[in-house]
Amino acid sequence: MKRRIVVKVGSNVLTTGKGKLDITRMSALVDQIAWLRERDYDVVLVTSGAVACGRGELKVDHSLDSVEQRQLFSAMGQVKLTGLYYELFREYNIHIGQVLTTKENFQSERSYQNQRACLEVMLENGVLPIVNENDTVSIEELMFTDNDELSGLMARMIEAEALILLTGVDGLYNGNPSEAGSEVIRVVKADDDVSQFILPSKSSAGRGGMTSKAGTALSVARAGIRVIVANGNRDGIIPDLIEDPSNTIHTEFIPS
Repeated sequence: MKRRIVVKVGSNVLTTGKGKLDITRMSALVDQIAWLRERDYDVVLVTSGAVACGRGELKVDHSLDSVEQRQLFSAMGQVKLTGLYYELFREYNIHIGQVLTTKENFQSERSYQNQRACLEVMLENGVLPIVNENDTVSIEELMFTDNDELSGLMARMIEAEALILLTGVDGLYNGNPSEAGSEVIRVVKADDDVSQFILPSKSSAGRGGMTSKAGTALSVARAGIRVIVANGNRDGIIPDLIEDPSNTIHTEFIPS
């Protein structure tokens, strides 16, 4: 069996400061995933960005509540997002498949096994799964915390050797990242208490934040899977993490 990696890319990487999809960054991400595939890795991509895509497609002239906005914009945006990935990966002759899921699919044994079988047959046939939460049917009590949680569940489902969380910062800092003297913590063990280092904030474009990433990372590391938190806005970050990790700034969560 090939080595397996789950890559999760957040909204703060895929969108511009104005909340629109950053096609250049998206293209760079595809280049890096193709690089992994060329080195015989199986990759599952967990991607945000559907709502941002949809919001840019339609101007609504009446108010919508938060659930209605997520349903409308994600339904429209998922079509555009998947289409863009299709065109970008096609340049590398990589076939993609869309997997939209909900928290319920991880709670029912039958649904869990069906979803796992779907991923397995895709990977066995060289198809790259592109995974996102199905926001059109997910409501508050059925939602994942965010795509960090979803990516962690995916990593365990396919028994990945690593989960890479690409975010807008370099990793977990030992202080406020905006303050002088704060440094990225390079290694965290699964049984470490890092709560003192986490600021209670979240991404401006998504639902997650470092609290979510650290929680997911620790949980996945306890399951025996390495987790890397790194800056998805850095050029060539994935090849650097694979080939030159000691000289690439990031935080790695490891099993104890």
